[in-house]
Amino acid sequence: MSASTSIQKAIVRTSLRNADIDEFLAKELNRAGYTKVDISKTTLGTRLVVYAAKPGMVIGRRGQSIRDLTVLLEQKFGMENPQISVAAIDVPELESKVVAGQITSALERGIHFRRAAYWAMQRVMSAGALGVEISIRGKLSTERGRCEKFRQGYLPKSGEPVLRQVIKAVAWVQLKQGLIGVQVQILPPTAHFPDKPTVREEVEKVVETAPETQIETQLKEELEKNVSDEAENVSDEAENVSDEAKVVESVDVAQTSETKEEKSDANTAET
Repeated sequence: MSASTSIQKAIVRTSLRNADIDEFLAKELNRAGYTKVDISKTTLGTRLVVYAAKPGMVIGRRGQSIRDLTVLLEQKFGMENPQISVAAIDVPELESKVVAGQITSALERGIHFRRAAYWAMQRVMSAGALGVEISIRGKLSTERGRCEKFRQGYLPKSGEPVLRQVIKAVAWVQLKQGLIGVQVQILPPTAHFPDKPTVREEVEKVVETAPETQIETQLKEELEKNVSDEAENVSDEAENVSDEAKVVESVDVAQTSETKEEKSDANTAET
């Protein structure tokens, strides 16, 4: 057996174990709004970062829940010294797993599927999402199964940007009438699509495609225009200064003439 084959098998085994751990945590922490887990090997053991909408439910009272979860991971998956840390999600309404779990919990409580779907869709759009689609499949109101879709906003269906940026999740719930499946697709507000460019991108594209000579001539024209405008402003300021100086000289001449007249009147009065 070659070294590359053994490395590939080790990678496959690690990926399968991580998938099993993710599935196990999704079942155990369903009510806590579990979304994902990051697993990394360290010198002290295995480090797990659990992302959940309600970190307090993962930790438990005085850390009892997280200690029990650590014991379960050691026994079920044979992990050596697992160290679990919990991270809160900034906007749980933009996580499709959280939304799907909320819908399944509402269906378990007996809430009508349309009411649960519209409530979840309104919360997702108010959180700033660009688009959302909720699909509920199963025996919803009759003995025959069907699919109900609820959609709002902008949500494309095909293309590489969809595979990369649309957040998808599926959840199941067992009810009296049978198994109900819930699929949630969310387009986050940070998503970017080629068919909807921004103004800044269009400007950058024009600058990149324009020839260098044209850009240089535009810059020269702008510089010359600025220089001419500054020169005109300087000449206007100089004219204003000269006008003020003339006004001051005329005032001084008038004052000197007035003083001379007063002196001559005083001399005539003395004689």
